[in-house]
Amino acid sequence: MLLQLLINGIVNGAIYALVALGFAIVYNTTRIFHIAYAVIYMVAPYFVYTFFDKLGFNIWISAILAIILTIVVSLVMELIVYKPLSKKNSSGNVIMISSIGLMIIAINLVALFYGNDTKILHRDISDSIRFGQLIITYSQLLQFGGSLLLITGFIFFLKFSKFGIKTRAMRDDEPLCRVFALDTFRFRNYLFALSAVFAGTGGILVAWDVGMDPYVGMPMLLNAIVALIIGGVGKFHAPIVGGFIIGILQSVVIWKFSANWMEGVTFTLLILFLVFRPQGLFGEKQRLV
Repeated sequence: MLLQLLINGIVNGAIYALVALGFAIVYNTTRIFHIAYAVIYMVAPYFVYTFFDKLGFNIWISAILAIILTIVVSLVMELIVYKPLSKKNSSGNVIMISSIGLMIIAINLVALFYGNDTKILHRDISDSIRFGQLIITYSQLLQFGGSLLLITGFIFFLKFSKFGIKTRAMRDDEPLCRVFALDTFRFRNYLFALSAVFAGTGGILVAWDVGMDPYVGMPMLLNAIVALIIGGVGKFHAPIVGGFIIGILQSVVIWKFSANWMEGVTFTLLILFLVFRPQGLFGEKQRLV
C-alpha cells in the first residue's frame, strides 16, 4: 500500500514540478507574482475539451491547438497588463493585484461559457500495468513521461543554449541585461510563452486523467508556489525538487491520515521553511544593503 502511494506521489510530484518550473520561469526572471498563472493551467484543458469533445478533432491535434491558444492567452496577459505596468515602474503589489483581477475575470468567463460542473476528457477507464499488487495506469505514465521530458529539455537548454544564457542573465540582473542591449520586454514574451507550455501541458495531462472545472487552477498554483519557496527562489532546479517533495509528502499523508490533511500538511511545511530556512533548500542567504 505504501509503495503504491509513493508511486502515485512521484507521478503527482512530476506534475507539481512541471507547473512550478513554469511559474519559476516568470517569477525568477521578472519578479512578477503571476497569480493569473492559475488561469493558464486551467484554460488549456478547456481548449482541448472544445476541439476534442465539441468539434471532434483528434486528441493530439486538439492538444497542440490548445497549447498554442494557451500561449496566446499568456502573451495577452503580458502585453495588455504586465508589460504596461512594468514600463510605468508599478510596484509588485499593484502588479499582483492586477494579476488576481485577471484570474477572477478569466475564471468567471470560463464558468459562464462551460458551466461550473466537472468536464471529462477521457471517459474510458485507463488501461494499467501491474507489478504484483502495484498498479500504474497509462495516464500516470503519460503524466510522468511528459513532465520529465519537458523538465529535462528545459534544463538542457538552460545550460547549453543562448536562450538559457539570456534566461539566467535576466534572473541575475535585468537592468544590466538592458545595458548590454538585450530587449528584455521582447525576451519576456518568450518566457511567458514557455511558462504557458509547461502550465498548459500539466493541466491537460491531469484533466485527461481526472477531468477539470473552472477552479482547478488555484490549488495547483498554491502547490507550485510552495514548491518554489521550499526549493529556493532564484534557482530553476529548486522548484523541481520542491514539487517532488510535495507530491511524495502528500502521498505519505494520505497513507497515515487522509486526503483531507494534504493541504494542511503542505502549508505547514511552507511555514516551517519560512520560519527556519526562508531561502529554501538550494537558496542562499542574501545581505540587504
